[in-house]
Amino acid sequence: MGKNWKWATTGFGLTSKTHDQIIELCGVAGLDGIEGTVPLFKGLNDSQLGAVAIKYQNAGIKIETFHLPFSLEDDITSFYETIRRRAVETCRTWMERSTILGATIGIQHPGTNRLNVDLEGIDNYMRQLEKSLKELLPAAEQLNLTLALENLPPGENGPRLGSRPEHFERFSKAFRHPNLGFVLDTGHALMSGDSDAVDEFHKVMAPYMVAYHLADNAGDRDSHLAPGHGLVDWGMVFKRAAEIGYSGCMCIETAPFAPGPNGTYSDDAWKQMVEDTEVLVVEALGSES
Repeated sequence: MGKNWKWATTGFGLTSKTHDQIIELCGVAGLDGIEGTVPLFKGLNDSQLGAVAIKYQNAGIKIETFHLPFSLEDDITSFYETIRRRAVETCRTWMERSTILGATIGIQHPGTNRLNVDLEGIDNYMRQLEKSLKELLPAAEQLNLTLALENLPPGENGPRLGSRPEHFERFSKAFRHPNLGFVLDTGHALMSGDSDAVDEFHKVMAPYMVAYHLADNAGDRDSHLAPGHGLVDWGMVFKRAAEIGYSGCMCIETAPFAPGPNGTYSDDAWKQMVEDTEVLVVEALGSES
């Protein structure tokens, strides 16, 4: 049982850089890829996206995953049909654009409102999600893209859709499809309970796991601390990933744990973040990892 995955980081922390600078940073830091994001590629037409994709490919940098839009207007489980249908159309557009970049996995929030799922009724959400996935999954199949539903933190008013392991049990039974998978966000899972909650999410998601978002926190807020600087049980996370033979890019969805006014982290800080995360893997799996 060893480490078969590679490291990526989120494009959300790289928007101040040019693509050439990002490629250079990845080489210095030991990152094998980045997770594509809308802000990083917004404004580029298809031809320009293709040119950027070639640049990353020639440098050996993967854009395996792409985070699809998740603003309030991008709610594919909205109870308002006008909003839901528009969100589905936006999602489909970025699914298509992401594949130009070489993405094979689209990260999708099951919902973007933060309302209490128990009060609003999970069946109401499931009904809306079913409508949306009936359109999005055939589109994903045509694009050879896997749509990965991400677990979410609780809202201010209690649990929200996607913030409990049992929600993903329902998703897997109701919407089973070869182009549907799950992505575990460790920070979100910790906020939903504790380290045991992270493990519970992993157990439910494991048969359908296609991606990971690695982030740490104290369990009280979505701090997006670099792995090892919060309360996530990283030994458990990496052991579970090794057990299922995960071999994709794991996205470290954080900035370095280092001084960086306005996000101006040094290349050495990024490199240290990757090295520190690698140490956590060795501690979990042994030196042969």
